[in-house]
Amino acid sequence: MKNVKKFAALLLALIMVLSLVACGGSSSSSSSSESTESTESTDAAEENTGETYTIRIGHSDTTSNLIHINLERFAAAVNERTNGQVEIQIFASEQLGSNAEMIEMVEMGSLDAMMLPSGQQASYACEKFYALSLPFLFADYDHVYRVLDGEIGEELLEGLEDHNMIQLAYWENGLRQFTNNVRAIETPADMEGLKFRTPEDALTVAIFNAYGASAAPFAFSELYLALQQGTFDGQENPVANIHANNFQNVQKHLTMVNYQYQPKNMIFSLSTWNKLPEDIQTVLKEAAVEFGNQHRQDIRDNEESQLADLVAAGMEVGYPDTQPFIDQAQSVYDDFYAKYDWAEDLVARINELK
Repeated sequence: MKNVKKFAALLLALIMVLSLVACGGSSSSSSSSESTESTESTDAAEENTGETYTIRIGHSDTTSNLIHINLERFAAAVNERTNGQVEIQIFASEQLGSNAEMIEMVEMGSLDAMMLPSGQQASYACEKFYALSLPFLFADYDHVYRVLDGEIGEELLEGLEDHNMIQLAYWENGLRQFTNNVRAIETPADMEGLKFRTPEDALTVAIFNAYGASAAPFAFSELYLALQQGTFDGQENPVANIHANNFQNVQKHLTMVNYQYQPKNMIFSLSTWNKLPEDIQTVLKEAAVEFGNQHRQDIRDNEESQLADLVAAGMEVGYPDTQPFIDQAQSVYDDFYAKYDWAEDLVARINELK
């Protein structure tokens, strides 16, 4: 099954290369289409020669996920603001391959763009990007955005161009929680012996190891079935992803701890980006940030109603004291500081923005 899926992904990539006219993306102001900047970029697009461009963007989430909904809004806005010159085609649920496979395709230039989880992005950007996955690093969403939308957020992207990539905007993946189908988790001791699925992120695996759990990366598109079959006892994700993927049907317990934050960012291949006229690039940049900000707001606005849906479906939601989890995860920080000589300074700078 995996080989078939991989063959299909490679076949799609070949078709893209043969049919590609051009593609694009990057990041800018978060204003709406009524702003002066957006008006200027739309006017510029109207002066374009009329050449058309097709952009293919892949992601790992379902079509009911808020990230897909906002990608559809993004695609519609770009099409309108370029007077139909740019068509964005969205491929959800790892249709083109896993996140690891898609990022390789973006680097090779055979896929135009993808929504990239930060744990994997760390391998393709400044190594400081790894710090975003540290446990309990962020106090809340406002703290996150002060960090990512400022000097530190720019600094973390250094090196992407060396991998033939450009980031348009920081989008959302959210503050992350635990679910499992064995028992309620009230203290770190309750996690001992449980097997969790994680993204392909060594720091996340290290956090679960610190709690005495067993953790292993696994394709997100195949996770529901793996949980249903008992391959994993549990998993970790933001509430929005738990809700969109109906994990309440295969997981009994949800533990709200906000143990980690990860963005999910709009990344474009420079092979695609460099083929675009400047005015089209400007439209894409503005829309990427605008709808990335909308996605952030939707995550926050919908969490309460999504939790209510999970409870109504029979999921038990717990809110344990997080301090024991913070204390036991200190070993992850110790190891991180020992590995990177810049780590303590960067964490201190992030903490100053709380």
